[in-house]
Amino acid sequence: MATLRNAIGSLVALAGVVAVVWSPFRPWYGDRRGKDYLVVDLFRADGVTGDHARLAGSLFAPMLITALVTLMGLVLRSRLLVGLTGLVILALTVLWAVRQGQAAGSLTVGARGEGLNTGVATAAVGGAALLLAALVMPGRRPRHADAFAPAPIPEPPPGAYDAAPEPPLRAYDPAPEPPPAAYDPYSDPSSTRGGPGPYDDPQEPYDTQPLPSPPSATPPPWPTPPPDTR
Repeated sequence: MATLRNAIGSLVALAGVVAVVWSPFRPWYGDRRGKDYLVVDLFRADGVTGDHARLAGSLFAPMLITALVTLMGLVLRSRLLVGLTGLVILALTVLWAVRQGQAAGSLTVGARGEGLNTGVATAAVGGAALLLAALVMPGRRPRHADAFAPAPIPEPPPGAYDAAPEPPLRAYDPAPEPPPAAYDPYSDPSSTRGGPGPYDDPQEPYDTQPLPSPPSATPPPWPTPPPDTR
């Protein structure tokens, strides 16, 4: 997407450069061409004069300089340079219109080539095209954005994520269970027949146990007091 925007913006900027460079060779006011106006006339308080200028000192000079700066901005992919050149072209065109109006008293547009002519429109369209190109162009990405950009993930080879073939299904064949054994109560350790159970007391019954012998009569350890004879 960024490459497409850059290509479209560059084409629009090149069209604007051609229009800007061609405009001084077109009539600007009446039959007078843009290359006939002095650049210094744009900064005079009384407006433009009737003096004819050479090519290096006419409006062609700033138009050529701005065109070269625009080409430099396209090489560097700088939206700032391209946008600034468009603003400079529009500013020069408006400033010339103000000075021409001061010299002529008013600006007119005639159908027979009188008044404002095609050179002014060509310069204005070229400046607007440069501004549009600056808006369309994506610009140059900063270096720090490339430094922290994630590394591209290599694509897996074809067939890397294909599922492994499953083994063929076999018919369910349960193993035969052994027949249940006959119950034998004498072989079952939990049975009460044939031996003591888990809750049987291995001692003999209570009535057969010998009773404990009573303690022997022994005299107390202190002397017996004499009987009272009163």
